[in-house]
Amino acid sequence: MQLSTALLAHLSMFFACAFWGLMAPLGKDAMSHGIDGMAMVSFRVAGAMSLFWTTSLFFKQERVPLKDFLLLGCAGVFGLVCNQCCFTIGLSLTSPVNASIVTTGMPIFAMILSAIILKEPLTGKKALGVLMGCSGALILILTSVAAANNRVGDIRGDLLCLTAQFSYALYLSLFNKLVKRYSVITVNRWMFLWATLLILPFSYTHILSIPWADVPIKSWFETGYVVVVCTFVCYLLIMFAQKILRPTVVSIYNYVQPLVSVIVSLLLGLASLQWTHALAVALVFSGVWLVVKSKSKNDIEKAKQS
Repeated sequence: MQLSTALLAHLSMFFACAFWGLMAPLGKDAMSHGIDGMAMVSFRVAGAMSLFWTTSLFFKQERVPLKDFLLLGCAGVFGLVCNQCCFTIGLSLTSPVNASIVTTGMPIFAMILSAIILKEPLTGKKALGVLMGCSGALILILTSVAAANNRVGDIRGDLLCLTAQFSYALYLSLFNKLVKRYSVITVNRWMFLWATLLILPFSYTHILSIPWADVPIKSWFETGYVVVVCTFVCYLLIMFAQKILRPTVVSIYNYVQPLVSVIVSLLLGLASLQWTHALAVALVFSGVWLVVKSKSKNDIEKAKQS
């Protein structure tokens, strides 16, 4: 592997996760000025769908049989509809800090589901990581129960964000082979099309009820950032990086998201930092680190063969 290629892959992962870290505070700000959660989800899936379909015109078209086309619809339900609806609506209820911290728990859900569905080994290190990560999430939720305002957190929003992570982890485990069968452009253009068709019938009234004239220009720029950068550009960056870097290395960059989100949220006055947040961060980060450092099924099989 050439150094320049590896460096580009690392930079792609860093910027993708940094962009996602900014999504929580900027999206929260937009949804505080006339754009509700369902409208934001609609803009996100429909906008990204348009961008992916436009981009696909410049790539070789892949034939997708009816069975896989329907499976991509199912993948869109878990990977986009449930994931984005739960996270975006949850973000509108809770604080950006809580939403971002909860996001780092996704590898823990993925580990549990991989053990059940993909028969990945569940080692002691992985089990300890799950315990620490879940403890951090529990502390975060219990802190939100006592919160009086959404600058600290809201248990409804926290649970929705947790559900979003579980939904995406389920998507990774159930549709792992399907996604690898086609290019990222092909997978995303069909998944986003399905997601748009499934979400718009329930969200168009939210779009129509937006007080268009009263929404600040800044909020539209923030919405555009969520759609173009966080949903379209980040998927392209991740696609490039995943072809070069090991999954463990890719997972480590998840830590960039809450770091960026916390800093920006505090600077914008969108959140107030509590000591329990620091404890939750330490537990979740330590848990995720233990999970991603554990040996996979392939690692164990290679060790036996050597």
